[in-house]
Amino acid sequence: MYILHIASIPFLLVSFFFFLAATVGLLRFPDFFCRLHSTGKGDTLAVLLSLIGLSIYEGFSLTSLKIIFIAVFMFLAQPTSTHAISRAAMRCGLEPWVKKKEEIK
Repeated sequence: MYILHIASIPFLLVSFFFFLAATVGLLRFPDFFCRLHSTGKGDTLAVLLSLIGLSIYEGFSLTSLKIIFIAVFMFLAQPTSTHAISRAAMRCGLEPWVKKKEEIK
């Protein structure tokens, strides 16, 4: 039982790193599309890794099977929703950020 608990720790730590990286990207990137890309990729991977870690922690049971189903759904739903949001922003006329010539050094 303790081996499963120890095996789940790396998944949870790596998922925390990806959540942190996505949050930093959300705060630091210049426009909506860059921020959406950062949070979309980072959160998808972080949620997937954290749910895998939780299913390992739980051991082989019905609960871990439910967690795996949730992980698969999130892995499919999050990129799809990110794409839909970015496409809607483009259709509404939101322009991507472009570096201006005077900003290039």
